[in-house]
Amino acid sequence: MRLALREADLAAAADEVPTGCVIVADPGEAPACLAAVKILGRAHNQTEMLKDPTAHAEMIAITQAAAALGDFRLTGTILYVTKEPCAMCAGAIVLARIPTVVYGAADPQRGGHSLFGILDHPALIHRVEVVAGILADTCLERLQAFFRQRRRNDNETRVGVCRCGGGQPPSTPVE
Repeated sequence: MRLALREADLAAAADEVPTGCVIVADPGEAPACLAAVKILGRAHNQTEMLKDPTAHAEMIAITQAAAALGDFRLTGTILYVTKEPCAMCAGAIVLARIPTVVYGAADPQRGGHSLFGILDHPALIHRVEVVAGILADTCLERLQAFFRQRRRNDNETRVGVCRCGGGQPPSTPVE
C-alpha cells in the first residue's frame, strides 16, 4: 500500500485526484522482503493530464499488468489502491479476474464495493476478495488535503466575482 501511496503523491503533484494503484503477483505467503514482490503494474490518476475520464489509477495499472503477463486474466495477482475503486474500476477488476483487492480509504458516495457491491455481487461469475481500510487514515488524509487545497484555489480565483451575476464580474453602473 505504501507504493500505492507514492503513486497517489505523484497524482497530487500533477493536480490529479490523489489515487494510486499497484498490482503485484501474489507471492502466496508473506515475502521476506518487499524486493521479493513482483510489481506488474503501478499507476496514478491521469484523467486531467490525458483528458480521459477512464484514466483512473486502477485502469492504467490493469492495462500495464495485462501487458506484463500477456493476458487480460490477472489471476494470481493482488491490486492495492489508496481509494476504494469506483463502479467503472470495480467492473474492470471483475473482468480482469483479479482475485484480491486491498484498498485504503472507503468511498461511500461512489464506491464500487461499499455502494454498488460490484466486487462481490452474487450474480457475477467472478467475485473478488476485498480487504478494506489498510492505511485508511493516511489515504483519507491525502484525499482531504488535496480537496482542501483545491477549494482554497477555487475560492482565491473567485475573489472579486459577483456570485449573483452567474459568476460574472460586477458591471459598472450606467450614469
